[in-house]
Amino acid sequence: MVWDRVVKHDILLQTAYLKALENASPNNIQLFYVGIFNDNELAGVAIIQRVQLYLKDMFRLTKVSCLKDFFQNIISKVVKGNILVVGNLTHTGQHGVFFNSDRMPLQECLNLIFLALDDLRKQIKENQQKKIRAIMFKDYFEEDVILNEHALFEKNKFSKVSVQPNMMMSIRANWVSNNDYIKSFNKKYRDRYKRAKNKLDTIKPIELDLEGIKSQSQRLHTLYLNVSNNAKFNTFFLPDNHFYNLKLELKENFKLFGFYLNEELIGFYTLILNRNELETYFLGYDEIHQYPNQLYLNMLYDMVKFAIENKFQTVVFARTAMEIKSSVGAIPKPMEVYVKHSNDFLNSILKQLFKFMDPTQKWEVRHPFKDEV
Repeated sequence: MVWDRVVKHDILLQTAYLKALENASPNNIQLFYVGIFNDNELAGVAIIQRVQLYLKDMFRLTKVSCLKDFFQNIISKVVKGNILVVGNLTHTGQHGVFFNSDRMPLQECLNLIFLALDDLRKQIKENQQKKIRAIMFKDYFEEDVILNEHALFEKNKFSKVSVQPNMMMSIRANWVSNNDYIKSFNKKYRDRYKRAKNKLDTIKPIELDLEGIKSQSQRLHTLYLNVSNNAKFNTFFLPDNHFYNLKLELKENFKLFGFYLNEELIGFYTLILNRNELETYFLGYDEIHQYPNQLYLNMLYDMVKFAIENKFQTVVFARTAMEIKSSVGAIPKPMEVYVKHSNDFLNSILKQLFKFMDPTQKWEVRHPFKDEV
């Protein structure tokens, strides 16, 4: 397929992944696809999601003060409703736009995306009677060429906003085995690794195949919700057939590992194999076992081990739980988004509102390796 040949560098832009997401998307997300052509030749693509935001989805079951609750209700009135996201709201990273610079300049490509967004906004208004309240382009690293077009975004009334960093980990060339990774720790973190593994006790990680995922779908969903519901801010719920559809379409490029205590599934994590990058995906666990058995930390260690043994260059840990991810060797990479509101006044204060919704978290960068200063 021509589309897949254009985006062969990124499995999260390819049709197998998009089909899985389409078949098991959160019920408040609708997908649209844009092809950008030059002389009848596909020169670029864009993934656009219509997202319906509501207070119950954005601010979860966390306890907040009366003042914070007041501000959350104000924010929900500003951003609730329908927004268009150029990118993938369900996954951290720039997986929304790709263009071939040999066939079309970036500025021309972006102008066509702006036109497509305007046309899509009108179609949604006409066909679904829904007004688009905001548009977002997500997630760009500081070195991304799209950020070079800041003047073009400003001309179209978009504001650039810093968001939580993506936690990334480079796999060192001398880590031939997991033992090499462990040996690179300083004593404090080597001892921490040993303690975490000891606390697993008789818990065993087991990879689930397609039928295993299908048979455990409800349990997996419950464990996922245990983690998702504790997030301070979120925008969707995955349906209970999500992981099954990812495995069905991505096959060996999607991995799900369950943590079993005797015969009981008490936790799991998922991975997407994206060429030389290992993308960590959603996970879940039984809270009763999380702390005493250090399930989450052990999952992170296992993710690194998988990357080393399968010769990946990078582990993409995403933007949650940054301090503990730092403790296994990940480092923060700053990210930016572009946002615009349909109301001119609200658009002028949207940057400040985003800072409230996505506040800078105070956390300590860890230095687990012997050769770090």
